[in-house]
Amino acid sequence: MSYVQGTVRGPAGEDTVRFLIDSGAVYSLLPEPVWRAIGVAPKREMDFALADGSTVRRPVSECHISLPQGEGHTPVVLGQPGDAEPLLGVVTLEILGLVFDPFRRTLHPMRALLV
Repeated sequence: MSYVQGTVRGPAGEDTVRFLIDSGAVYSLLPEPVWRAIGVAPKREMDFALADGSTVRRPVSECHISLPQGEGHTPVVLGQPGDAEPLLGVVTLEILGLVFDPFRRTLHPMRALLV
């Protein structure tokens, strides 16, 4: 497992978060205390499949995220009590122009194609 320290910012402030880099997760996830502290509000709801095959419905919103490798605006799942730790998903990685190297367990700039 690989982690990266980042800062998330919303209308009410910012918070420092230790994200698990999860290349199997589509969206990043913020635990409830974090998204409430930075003032993020639900914008819509989506269904998500879990590793055990079950499905959960979760609110989704947006926030600004800063990592040592870059920063930008990204969609985030608003975690509920009992949900996983903060996750950094592939949509956020793509928005920031990053790829995860699972062998070295590091983030690298992606080779972006313009065709």
